Amino acid sequence: MPHKQIMADLAALPTSIELEIVAPERQVVQQSVVAVSVPGENGYLGILPGHAPLLSVLKSGELSFTQDGRTYYVAVNWGFVEVLPDRVVILAQTAERADEIDLSRAQRAKRRAEDRLRKVGDPEIDMKRAEVALERALTRLQVAERAGRQ
Repeated sequence: MPHKQIMADLAALPTSIELEIVAPERQVVQQSVVAVSVPGENGYLGILPGHAPLLSVLKSGELSFTQDGRTYYVAVNWGFVEVLPDRVVILAQTAERADEIDLSRAQRAKRRAEDRLRKVGDPEIDMKRAEVALERALTRLQVAERAGRQ
């Protein structure tokens, strides 16, 4: 392929990608960004403008995106991610921006989940639910910490 054609193809790629994060109760993010990192079913997905289309299960974890040279963080829990060359849509069971996270509530949730997990063999305790609660609390604390909140 001639050099001019390669340069023309590169120039045709989008320079930003529209990110939309939606939880059942509200739209959490809708803005133009230059990069997104998403916790997918098989690990983290790094998404840049012009990415090949894909669908994936969204795992619980830290989602990050870059805009104007700054990185922002969102705690997400379960759902789906759709990637198109110019758009990423996240449908999450829950999603919280770092500045929205109630740190004391997240720390209490972490302690409660840890206490439940210590009660191995107790028929009153749903261990899987306690593991999910601990994972969610840890994600929320990690996202808040990455954003400089402690």
